[in-house]
Order: sequence, then C-alpha cells, then structure tokens
Amino acid sequence: MHTDTERCVRAVQSKDARFDGWFFTAVTTTKIYCRPSCPVVPPKPANMRFYPSAAAAQQAGFRACKRCRPDASPGSPQWNERADAVARAMRLIGDGVVDRDGVPGLAARLGYSPRQVERQLLAELGAGPLALARAQRAQTARLLIETSALPMAEIAFAAGFASIRTFNDTVREVFALSPSELRQRARPAARPDEGDTGGTGGSGGGTGDAPPLTTLALRLPFRKPLCPDNLFGHLAATAVPGVEEWRDGAYRRTLTLPYGHGIVALTPRPEHIDCRLSLTDLRDLAGAIARCRRMLDLDADPEAVDALLADDPVLAPLITKAPGRRVPRTVDADEFAVRAVIGQQVSTAAARTHAGRLAAAYGERIEDPEGGLTHLFPSAAALAELDPETLAMPRTRRATLTGLVAALADGDLQLGPGSDREEARARLAALPGFGPWTVECIAMRALGDPDAFTATDLGVRRAAQGLGLPGTPAALLGRAAAWRPWRAYAVQYLWATDDHPINHLPTD
Repeated sequence: MHTDTERCVRAVQSKDARFDGWFFTAVTTTKIYCRPSCPVVPPKPANMRFYPSAAAAQQAGFRACKRCRPDASPGSPQWNERADAVARAMRLIGDGVVDRDGVPGLAARLGYSPRQVERQLLAELGAGPLALARAQRAQTARLLIETSALPMAEIAFAAGFASIRTFNDTVREVFALSPSELRQRARPAARPDEGDTGGTGGSGGGTGDAPPLTTLALRLPFRKPLCPDNLFGHLAATAVPGVEEWRDGAYRRTLTLPYGHGIVALTPRPEHIDCRLSLTDLRDLAGAIARCRRMLDLDADPEAVDALLADDPVLAPLITKAPGRRVPRTVDADEFAVRAVIGQQVSTAAARTHAGRLAAAYGERIEDPEGGLTHLFPSAAALAELDPETLAMPRTRRATLTGLVAALADGDLQLGPGSDREEARARLAALPGFGPWTVECIAMRALGDPDAFTATDLGVRRAAQGLGLPGTPAALLGRAAAWRPWRAYAVQYLWATDDHPINHLPTD
C-alpha cells in the first residue's frame, strides 16, 4: 500500500487508525516517522515519505515519533493473511528466529538461500531480515525499559542485543533518547491512553529449583472493532485443565518457549488487550507477544473482512449484530494439532478431559503463584514416548494420534508460523485418520489460514441450514466461494448463531 501515495496522504490527513501498521509516514523536515493516525498536525504532502515497515523507515534515517509511537502499532494484517515466502518470513522473524538462528536459520526454514530471502524482503519491505529483526529488538527493549525495573545490561541481552554498546546506539538512533532517558520519560507519563505498555515489571513465583518468573504488564493494540465474545469464549470453553483457565476475567495459559516457559493472562478491554506476561527467560518476550497476538488474531483488518462478508445478505445481519469477530487461534501449532485429533467426534467436555490427562501425564510441571495452572502442554517429542494402549479412546483414533505425533517429532510435518500452508495441508491429509474436518480445523487455528473452511463441521452445517444456506458440504462449499478469502471468519459468524459456551464471554 505504501506505493499508493494519494491513498496514504488521505489516510494521514484524516488520521485514520485503520491504516496503522499498513504503512509508516516519514517527514523529511523533522526526520521522524509516524503511524498514519498520529495526533500531530499532518505535514505537507510534499514532505511525506511512505515506508512499508518501521525497519525501512529506520534504515532511511528516520526516528520513531515520541507522540504516536509507531513501533507499537498493530502489525500489518497481510503477514497473517498471505501465504507466500515474504509473509512466512515475517511471521518467523516475529517469532524470534533471526535472533536465535540468524539469517541462515530463517532461510533454511523457508527453503531458500539467505541471499534469496534478503532480496525478497528488500524488494517488498525496503529492509532485510537483519534490519527487521533489529527493529523488533528495539521494540522489545523499549517494552522492558518502560515496564520493568531491570538493569539496562539485563535488558540489552534479554532484547537480543549482542553488546551494551549496540543496545545503547540502537535505542538512541530509533527513539532519539538514551535508555535512561526513555525510562525517565515513561514513568511520569504512564497513562492508559498513551501506548501499548502499562504497569510495572517485577518477579514472582517459583519454588525449589524452578526458575523465577519475571512479570510484565503490557497492552496489546488491535484494529477496531473487536468482538471478544467468541474469541475468549472459545478459548475458555475448550481450555485444557492445568494448561489453560479462565480466572478473574482473564484467559490464562502456560507457554512453552524457546528459552524457557511462561504464563500469560489476557483480559479484553474496549481499547486494547491487557497482557500480564510472566517469563522464566526474558529473551522470550518478543516471541511470546507474537504468539499471543496470533492466538487472538489481533493483527486482523476487521473492516475489510466484515465489508466483504456483509455483501452476502444472509451474513449481513450477523455482522451488524456483532462486528469484528476474530478467529481464535493458538500459541502452539503442534499442540493444537494434537488437540484437534483428540477432539474428533467427541464433545468439548470430553476433549478437554482427554487433553488434560495427556498434559498431566506427559507435560512438564510448573509453578503458578497466581492461579491453578500446573503443566506445560507436552511436546511432540514427549508424546512420542506414550503407550497408545493407555489412551482412553478408540483404536483408530489412537493410531491417528500416534501417526501425527511421529510426523511432528520426526520433522516430517511442519506446522510452525513459517510453514507452507498448502504443503502442510497435503501432509496432514496423507496421515491416517485425517479427514477434511481435522485438516481444515488445523489450517484455520494452527496454520492461521484466513480462508480455511470447515464445511463438514456439524455446527457450521446446522447454522447454514437455519439461515437458509445449503446444508450439504459440497453445496455449502460452492455457496461459500463468495466469502473468499475470509471463509474462516464466516465460520465464526455461523457458529455464533448457536447458544454454545464457545460463543459467550465467560462470567466469573
């Protein structure tokens, strides 16, 4: 979009928050870059330059606006919508792959050479993978500087910087303030409407040899509207005992992360999502935030989705009633795939019970000082050791589960944020016991495909028939062609016609 100068100028002049994250506006006279909705008086169009990423603006010599904090805007929706190599790379960079494995590691996951990845990202985003990762490190550093009392040296390494000097230089270059000045400036001005961070950091929990948890209070931005009912209702209604819970108005769950583990509590608010994140290793901060944002589908563009779906006269009243429905996704694609198999042809309650037993038997035990979480969901490697005969489920489903776990543990099946969605679909479909329902559920919630469509789902078919839509999967697929590329969102609106707990915000 950043190449459409006229459209970008209109968005900036109208301070249109819908375009935050789509592009960044740099002002040549001040050498500052902003989000489109920046509250300051818009500059003259002749002085505006537009960039597709914060990293590109930074590389061009612009620093972040202290007023609108463009680095804290919602992410571009296209990185979750698209399935090409650039979008996959952006999802992997957000998950911290470059910081952990370097550009060669990123390229290997994408199936390209480092030079090819560099060229593709530069062509589309104006910045290579190192610059994009650097911009993310700067954002992580700002979060830690403003929301914790950690020493700057600890923040530097937690944010992924190789040295204190690089940390200091980057913070000064991006924010035009030293780390100490950034902290001093944030403390007296911490009001709920001033950005995506809030609260203070601290340590808590941990007994015995368990690593201590460092807790940060953050705010996760999103594009309006957002309907929290089905989003949090689904997560709470399907919560695995010991791994997830609804407590005090928040969805809480454990997180398995590259450097350690964490616990997150997410509470819906009208303007943002409150995020209380406790980590055993702060190097996991950026990746944990990215996973939470993916799970809640916070980078979606609800106006674009709803506008297309509302063209259908059958869906239009549902959208008018509760606009902005998101697709409840997951923080761990492997975990969701296992749970999808466990949930085949059983009730929500039964699926929760089976998954809870699996977590208690094979998941790592953790301490939760603030609630009732007890385990991390077991990894594919841990589940590869299970005895199928101990599973209280039909023999055919045991075979399906063990086949999935073996494919995940061996690396034959890749379901992470950088996965090729169509390749993953094909590999899933080739496994024994995987029909269209299971494949599409995993595509929708684990792979994040916005066009995944569970035409064989009983709830979808009932809703369709109740609305006068075709009731058979084949006919419904034909009717749903007009909803592309947003069929996963159409599923949420169809499910919402039923009075099921997944469609209601839980009450404490």
